[in-house]
Amino acid sequence: MPLHLVKLCVGVERVEELTAWGRAERGRGRVPIVHTRQTPKRADELIEGGSLYWVIKGVILCRQQILKVDTFEEGGQSRCEITLHDDVIPTAPQPRRAFQGWRYFETKDIPPDLSTGDAGEMPLELARELRALGAW
Repeated sequence: MPLHLVKLCVGVERVEELTAWGRAERGRGRVPIVHTRQTPKRADELIEGGSLYWVIKGVILCRQQILKVDTFEEGGQSRCEITLHDDVIPTAPQPRRAFQGWRYFETKDIPPDLSTGDAGEMPLELARELRALGAW
């Protein structure tokens, strides 16, 4: 069973901005990479079908598949690069409190993907209210 990560998408207010970032990276001949200081100890489980779930404005709204996890040592400091698939997949909104760094995210806790026509264009505030009411 794959393991997932959840991370805050700092500086992004809408899923479209994250998608635009990925397109810009591809335009420069690069793939989307997320940099972190700590390397996940369970990296092997992440690349076996795991995804990075993005928290945007306090709500998990989308995910990207994790392709690989690399650690680099430079000048006594280590850093981690998480390479992501280009596709940004919308998910059912799930509120998430602020935290630093990333957290492991078990499969039993992940929100379902939104297929086309599943309210993927629903305004964020409406989606939050529906989740708060338990209607979604």
